[in-house]
Amino acid sequence: MSTSWSTERSARVTWARIGEPGDLEVAALIEEFGPVEALDQVTSGKATRLHARLAPRLEQASGIADEAIAERLVASIVIPGDRAWPAGLDDLPAPPHCLWLRGEARADLATLCRRSVAIVGARAATAYGLDRAMDLAAEVSGRRFTVLSGAALGIDGAAHRGALAVGAPTVAVLACGIDRVYPRAHEALLREIATTGVIVSELPPGAAPYRQRFLQRNRLIAAMTCGTVVIEAALRSGSLATAGVANGLGRPVGALPGPVTSMASAGCHQAIRDQLAFLVTDGADVIDLIGTIGVDAAPERRDPARPEDALTPAQHAVWQVLPIGRPKGIETLAQLAGLDPLSVQAALGPLELAGLARRTGADWSRSSCVAS
Repeated sequence: MSTSWSTERSARVTWARIGEPGDLEVAALIEEFGPVEALDQVTSGKATRLHARLAPRLEQASGIADEAIAERLVASIVIPGDRAWPAGLDDLPAPPHCLWLRGEARADLATLCRRSVAIVGARAATAYGLDRAMDLAAEVSGRRFTVLSGAALGIDGAAHRGALAVGAPTVAVLACGIDRVYPRAHEALLREIATTGVIVSELPPGAAPYRQRFLQRNRLIAAMTCGTVVIEAALRSGSLATAGVANGLGRPVGALPGPVTSMASAGCHQAIRDQLAFLVTDGADVIDLIGTIGVDAAPERRDPARPEDALTPAQHAVWQVLPIGRPKGIETLAQLAGLDPLSVQAALGPLELAGLARRTGADWSRSSCVAS
């Protein structure tokens, strides 16, 4: 390690190389002694069990010049207390030791996360799911919420593309080193994300994407954001694990429903039914769920206003019985509406002014331009 780095920074980078993400035993040791003294406990053999488990990685990490690697990758390494550190990560029981960042907005990562949403879902997504993920990401990005996801195939990739389509920065959290391209099919997408947003990993460069690392990556996505939205998830799904972490951290969770016959959405439906997630249908719902109270509330959904909505009960009763075809007289209309003739006559004037009734001599009919 370079001696130009702070002792804590060097220790945290070493921990990132020797420990696996989410290791609770390591987290407990660091919580008790701090990252520097905890590392000494392991290297000296005082922490016997951890020394036996981590000794092979300790030997390997000792000769790695992480400062030079970061410079070569045009990357940053941030630790708790740095300006770019997302504060939500501190809520995790085993927070990352440090983060490796690539991308033009890496210095602004904490700012991007203060108003953000995770959009996650199935890799084997349907056309419906991909379309909804792109639209929803574009909507929330247009309201200046940052979209975070895992850059995986399916919903994750669609969410990133939706944000990029409206010129917004997006954040991709990887389950491997930031120097690796995974999945290979997203090489161009990751390159585009880096031009305006940030690529994040708690794993050091060179780290491979193992299955357990994907599950641990999901906890970062949930913790870094203000809330999580799941679009298409089977009953057993890593996306639901992300939602579970968000729930445990007190972050709101939304789930977008799909066709009731679609197994791709079965996990979303289960989460809604079990009251583990709120039903969301569009960007306005998402922002209402995760946004600031009194600032980001979604407007009340209403059908388009119709002329007859403003009618009094008597006027509405007369309007309902006006014939569409052959006009009828006031006496007949009074009988049909259950009103006296004077009340009918009083109602017809406002109906005519509103364009809802038409007079033909002494008789009346419904205006032909207004549907029933």
